Amino acid sequence: MGLLKEPEGVDFIIQSPPLTDNERKEISEFIRIRKMQNKRQVKRTNSKRTARASALKMPNA
Repeated sequence: MGLLKEPEGVDFIIQSPPLTDNERKEISEFIRIRKMQNKRQVKRTNSKRTARASALKMPNA
């Protein structure tokens, strides 16, 4: 794959305006909530795997 060149008159460099304090807080809150949701999903997945694994190890009566 070769190098991609910018077409004439097009600039791919983006400069965003700085975030306001309110925007920073909103983003931080969103990230905090997503991390909590991901931790819950991982815990559920692990507990199911553990339950299945222990069920498979038990000898049939």
